[in-house]
Amino acid sequence: MADDEASIEWLVADLAHGDGRAREFDGTGLRIARICSSDDPLFGAAYEKLWAEFGAEHTMEPRDLIARRLAWHPAGEIDGCWLRYEMILVQREEKFVAVRDHTAVVTASSGSAQAVVHLSHVLVDPEWRRAGLAGWLRAWPLQTARACLVAAGFSIESPVTLVAEMEHPDSEHQGRLIRLKAYEKAGFKKIDPGAVKYFQPDFRLPAAIDESGGPRPLPFGLVLRRVGREPETAIRGGEVRDVVTCLYRMYGVGFRSTDMAAVWETLRDYPADDAEVALVPPTQ
Repeated sequence: MADDEASIEWLVADLAHGDGRAREFDGTGLRIARICSSDDPLFGAAYEKLWAEFGAEHTMEPRDLIARRLAWHPAGEIDGCWLRYEMILVQREEKFVAVRDHTAVVTASSGSAQAVVHLSHVLVDPEWRRAGLAGWLRAWPLQTARACLVAAGFSIESPVTLVAEMEHPDSEHQGRLIRLKAYEKAGFKKIDPGAVKYFQPDFRLPAAIDESGGPRPLPFGLVLRRVGREPETAIRGGEVRDVVTCLYRMYGVGFRSTDMAAVWETLRDYPADDAEVALVPPTQ
């Protein structure tokens, strides 16, 4: 794969099997911008859209931290991981259509390379929802994973897992249920929350964390697409730990170690490496 900084391809083979509407989506007239640097003139607009949607809930990182992550491009080795963070901004005639950000984390600690792609945030303009674009926004990060694998010197055919931290279902939050149903329809599965209690690190500024008496990690579910293994209904405890370790290493680059300690501690309660953990529907 050529490492073209501005190029995003419409690769039908990358779509999840349940994203049939995406296969019929007509992207004519859309401008797909791959933002790989904080110097990109589109970075500010893309970040502000995400901050306006997610900042108030403390689930979006500060702008300076995101700018530092963009400096990981194309791949920076940090503590045995190769990291690549990108944003994708979709526009039509300069008008906002959608934005997403994601990080590829490549490791080879188990003896062979693999990429875990953290699907951070995604926002689609209401006029473009339920048209099929969301399926492409879930698939495009696979191109980031391959680029990171190549930049790190590994095979482009190495295993890839897409993972999204998603709030647990709640009948009082219909928007949350709609998002979970969309991932479920696409073919993503959730690690059984009864077996694995996953926590996202505290995104608040250090001063706010200290003033409140310490970090307050947020409970989330982990929704996965193990590319090429989508039909499987179980995952080993060791693989779960590997996925979460990739996420925490990524977060640890920008967050204080004292704030990360609380989430690292939760790994002690995860199932044993050889234990079988169920993969359940995201709405469960």
